[in-house]
Amino acid sequence: MDRTTSTTIVIAVILLALVGMVLGWRGRQKRQAHLPRPDAVPADTGAELFSADAFYVATTLADDELNRVAVSGLGFRARATVTVTEAGVILSLAGTPEVFIARAALRTIDRATYTIDRVVEKGGLVRLAWALGATPVDSYLRLTDPADATALIDAVNPLFPTPAPLEGDAT
Repeated sequence: MDRTTSTTIVIAVILLALVGMVLGWRGRQKRQAHLPRPDAVPADTGAELFSADAFYVATTLADDELNRVAVSGLGFRARATVTVTEAGVILSLAGTPEVFIARAALRTIDRATYTIDRVVEKGGLVRLAWALGATPVDSYLRLTDPADATALIDAVNPLFPTPAPLEGDAT
């Protein structure tokens, strides 16, 4: 086999792999076509409670850390700024429109160790669980300054509604 034939075979295999990747991504987008676009940031978000630089790792379907959401810029890793306001959380991802997560859509916030294509030290990721329309999803962030992870969790926790006391509770 001469050099030209070998080179042609290698290029063909690479092109075939790239076509497979593109077709796979388009298939994922079609399967997730029922998911709505994230909300735009409203005009009035109230006071800013916290802001920090982060690395946006991924948004996945809830409790399925290996099933990436491919909707409106949420499918790609990016540098980000996460801002907590009285109205909710704003994710400013490089190269995409800002994503607004209203406080009514928030489900929980905690620490994680892994998600799709990222494994870090124990608790090195912040997992923000929220609802994209009616679909529960989890967004994973790695804060640039590790101390900001605790501050982010502390800023988001008051946004969750407090449960109503049960009848007969003396509180």
